[in-house]
Amino acid sequence: MSLANRHDRDFRIAFAAMLGSLAMLGPFAVDTYLPAFGGMQAALGATPIEMQQTLSAYLLSFGFMFLFHGAVSDSFGRKPVIVVSLVLFVLSSIGAALAESVQALILWRVLQGTSTGAGIVVGRAMIRDLYNEEDAQRLMSLVTLFFSLSPVVAPIIGGLLFEAFGWQSIFWFLAVVGAILVVAGAKLLRETLPEEHRHPFHPAALLAGYREVGANRPFLLLSLAVGCNFNAFFLYILSAPMFLGTHLGLGPKEYSWLFIPSIAGILVGSQLSGRAAGRLSRPQVLRRAYTFMGVSAAANLAYALALPPSVPWAVVPIFFYAIGSAMAMPTISLSTLDLFPTRRGMAASLQGFVSGMVNTITAGVIAPAVFHSPKAMAVAMLALMLTGFACWRLYYRDTRRRAA
Repeated sequence: MSLANRHDRDFRIAFAAMLGSLAMLGPFAVDTYLPAFGGMQAALGATPIEMQQTLSAYLLSFGFMFLFHGAVSDSFGRKPVIVVSLVLFVLSSIGAALAESVQALILWRVLQGTSTGAGIVVGRAMIRDLYNEEDAQRLMSLVTLFFSLSPVVAPIIGGLLFEAFGWQSIFWFLAVVGAILVVAGAKLLRETLPEEHRHPFHPAALLAGYREVGANRPFLLLSLAVGCNFNAFFLYILSAPMFLGTHLGLGPKEYSWLFIPSIAGILVGSQLSGRAAGRLSRPQVLRRAYTFMGVSAAANLAYALALPPSVPWAVVPIFFYAIGSAMAMPTISLSTLDLFPTRRGMAASLQGFVSGMVNTITAGVIAPAVFHSPKAMAVAMLALMLTGFACWRLYYRDTRRRAA
């Protein structure tokens, strides 16, 4: 391997690790504190509904700000948006750690949510700024691996911190992680959008861009597909305290029964997606991905209807579903960005907004409605997957008709 090729490979790995860490931050700020819900409720004198509001408020601001991160980066550059957002995340994490009431915690969680989406949105635009389709898919697969691992690894870390040091330590930990990323981002990230390619920051121009992107049927279908595919899996992460604690009778230290199979599935799926780049077309990749997801979700429902939940069988379908989800996400995300090559930041923003709204609905409506029953959870998983598949099929049908 030549020195130039080795340098390029090392840069891609470091770049993917940095963007992956930024992408992890959003879900990490959710999933680290899920194991501490009970303890936080008691310590703050909160009701279960108020604790759920600390989650819903974060996800609402997280999803809403997706509208702006990418669009602002199209005007002012990618790097400044990321660094400023990270500073805000550090400050709001410190505020959450010092909160003495659930109302104060909700406020700081809203501020956290406004900052954490920048890494996901702007990072995707940076990848497409630098690389062609094949290389972008490989790099996006690595970033997707980091992003998808977050809901799996974070509760384990959060559970250990909570048991050892109390719930405040979770937010101090997030503040430290954010501070490290501020330094790393300022030193390691390079600007990928030259000034001559930026759009003027005018409200009228922004609104026109939002109308153009948001009214695009293929864009909406693909964005919904990403959100529904992921949330069929994310549902179990959000419901982990009930699914693992109540239905499977496991303690916080035994969350690995869900998270290790999930990690393994994400690793396998990301590897398959990266290997498929340049070898298989996007429709071929997605057919294989949806086969994994569809069979897994159907098997999960069949098991829930036939037998009482127990380990390891209750988590086996989640492993295979995670493979399909991790295969599909990079391909669909790139297809979405490629619809608007001159407005990738805005496209990434709106895609993230749509996915974020699906996350919010899942966390605030679907999960609380179904986590009382393994059967209901399995039905919801299958329904979300089928919705995502239907959106992709409609997009694929429309694309073939236009090509004909």
